[in-house]
Amino acid sequence: MAVPTGKLAHLSMPNRMAAAVLNDIGTEELAHLEMVSTIVHQLTRDLSMEEIEKSGFGPYYIDHTVGVWPQAAGGVPFNACEFQSKGDPITDLFENLAAEQKARSTYDNILRVVRDIPEIADPIKFLRAREIVHFQRFGEALRSIQEELDAKNFYAFNPSFDNPCTASCKTACQKS
Repeated sequence: MAVPTGKLAHLSMPNRMAAAVLNDIGTEELAHLEMVSTIVHQLTRDLSMEEIEKSGFGPYYIDHTVGVWPQAAGGVPFNACEFQSKGDPITDLFENLAAEQKARSTYDNILRVVRDIPEIADPIKFLRAREIVHFQRFGEALRSIQEELDAKNFYAFNPSFDNPCTASCKTACQKS
């Protein structure tokens, strides 16, 4: 699930199509979080104390019993730092594209571990497929932003705030 991204960036996105994509995918990502949390809960709710200790789940159990506490595989808890938003539509969409690829890679790794357990592998395959669709949608949103720009180098400014052809670039463009 690619929640660690700039999906909150839809709040400052100047392009309506891109804002809608961010809003739709951000909403879907929350559902992904719920699906993964449900899987974790189903896998841990009936563990015996012996299984908890043997599996290395003890420290987690001490803090959370078998309640779902979202965290990375390395134990780092989910927090607001996971939401990356720079306020630059191009930067934020590239952040989203990268996050979708990272999520797909994570699901690939999970599938290598659980491939023989269809009750886990099947929903993970579904989530992985959705990350691919999200990547494609973010690519469409990025193209939409880029098509609106009236500049040869759209990486040189923030389209939310700068208009290079009427601002600082005008003098430089006349000299060249």
